[in-house]
Amino acid sequence: MGSKERRERAKENLREQIMDAARELFVSEGYESVSMRKIADKIEYSPTTIYLYFKDKTDLLVQLCDETFARLGERLERIRQKQEDPLLALREAARAYVKFGLQHPNHYKIVFITPLQQEVDDERYAFEGSMGERTFNYLRECVSACVEQKKFRPVDVETTSQALWAAMHGVTSLLVAHTDFPWVSREKLIDHVIDTMIKGLEP
Repeated sequence: MGSKERRERAKENLREQIMDAARELFVSEGYESVSMRKIADKIEYSPTTIYLYFKDKTDLLVQLCDETFARLGERLERIRQKQEDPLLALREAARAYVKFGLQHPNHYKIVFITPLQQEVDDERYAFEGSMGERTFNYLRECVSACVEQKKFRPVDVETTSQALWAAMHGVTSLLVAHTDFPWVSREKLIDHVIDTMIKGLEP
C-alpha cells in the first residue's frame, strides 16, 4: 500500500472514530448536551481536527443519519434484486428493518428515537431528497406493487406505507429500548407483527 493510500485510510478511520464517538454521546447524553469539544475529548483530539471533517454539529448529525440510511438501504436493495414478488419482498424488508435496528441500536436510536433540537430541522436536515426518503421509497414501491398486483386490497399507498413503517418502528424501538421486558421469542414476535399487518391488507 502506497503512502497516499495509507493517508486516505487513516483519514477515513479518524472520520469513523469521530462518528462513533458522536453517536455514543448523542445517545447517552442527548444531542443538545453534546458539544464538538466533548466529542473531541472522547477521542483525544482537538476540536479543530473534527472541523476538518464536519462543518458543525448539525453536519455531523446529518452525516450520521445519512450513513445509517445508506446501510439500511443497501440491505433493502439486495432484497429488491433477488425477490420479484413484492409481497415477499415486503416481508423480507420488514424483517431486515427490525434486524438492522437490533444489530445497530445506537444507529437506530440516533435516527429514529433520540429527540433533536429544532435547530437541526433546517434545509440540511430536510426529508425530501434525503437518504431517508430514498429508503422509505422502497416501502412505498412494495406497497404500490402489491396493490397493482391485487395482493393488497385497494388502499392509499402513502397512508399504508406510513402505517407499516409505524408498526415496524414500534416493535423495533420497543425491543431496542426495553431489553429487560419478558418478551417472547424475538423471531416469533417480529413474524407475528408482520403477519398481522399483512393479513389486514389482503383482499
